[in-house]
Amino acid sequence: MWLIFIDHVPSNLISRLTIRNFGFSDATEIFVFISGFTAAIVYGAALSRRGFAFMTAQVLRRCWQLYAAHIVVFVFFIGQIVWVSSRFGNAAFLDEMNIAQFFDDPQESIIEALKLHYRPANLDVLPLYMALLLGFPPVVWMLDRSPALTFAASALLYTWVQVGDITFPVYENGDSWLFNPLGWQFLFVIGAICGALRNGQPRWAAWRPWLGWLAGSWLVFCAFIAIAWSWPALNEAIEPWVDFWLYPIDKANLDLARLVHFLAAAYLVSHLFTERSPVLDWRIARPIIRCGQHALHVFCLGIMLSFLAHFVLVEFGRGWLMQIAVVAGGLALMSALAALLQWYRDDVGRAAAETGR
Repeated sequence: MWLIFIDHVPSNLISRLTIRNFGFSDATEIFVFISGFTAAIVYGAALSRRGFAFMTAQVLRRCWQLYAAHIVVFVFFIGQIVWVSSRFGNAAFLDEMNIAQFFDDPQESIIEALKLHYRPANLDVLPLYMALLLGFPPVVWMLDRSPALTFAASALLYTWVQVGDITFPVYENGDSWLFNPLGWQFLFVIGAICGALRNGQPRWAAWRPWLGWLAGSWLVFCAFIAIAWSWPALNEAIEPWVDFWLYPIDKANLDLARLVHFLAAAYLVSHLFTERSPVLDWRIARPIIRCGQHALHVFCLGIMLSFLAHFVLVEFGRGWLMQIAVVAGGLALMSALAALLQWYRDDVGRAAAETGR
């Protein structure tokens, strides 16, 4: 949640320190993987307790919540940009945030937004999550019977997308989703498999020194390439050696280089940091954990705060102190919302426990 917010604030110093500047993957891969991991835990348990029909109903209920959240964010996002553009006389915000189309044909734009076709800038993650969840019930059913077969089917679909450059869905004007669900489903399913087998200690997830060195080497190579993009002379010298087998590193379909980069990082992190790691007890970790526990609300707030931060930097200066202040302020507000929601959840839980007694 923090990384997504920071990366959505254009041209700020802090964004130069996020993981997207030191490799091929970014916060999107983390979001999709963890979403698959937690979905397998939640809906796998629902399948075991109540059966396929109940589990599917739970998935559809969650999809409806995501859809409602997306529409609310869409309305507030449009509203704040329109007000700022009018109040400060800066129409450039309309083009930057991809809402000029809304003024050209507001009626059609609203209809397209309800169909998830029209999306302003930064509003592509929730539709991707909805699409992945809608196709998840049969995945949960397959996972319960054969994780290997589930992985093979997902990998086959991913390969078909990469080889055939398959997009989904294609709109009437020829555009496709910024994040193709048919490609990103592979990472979602990998996360789900890891979530489903988290207590089984599968052999393929065990620590192997040679694999750790291989993963580390790949991460160093990716960091070198990504850093070189900021140095034209160095990039020109390197590009002929990697162009034919590495580029383009397509984000829409989840290019293999991005996928392997994330998996290498996840493999190392999963073995270097466990649920008992002391780092999780640090004070700085508490708001991060809280934001993760209330991801949907925090994500929606972060989307709206990202434009607010961009507006402040454009209208009131881009000094480094101002950049640090707006990013720190956004993270503080997101953390405060998570803390408030956690307080409410705990209070409701205590009240329910007292009523039960």
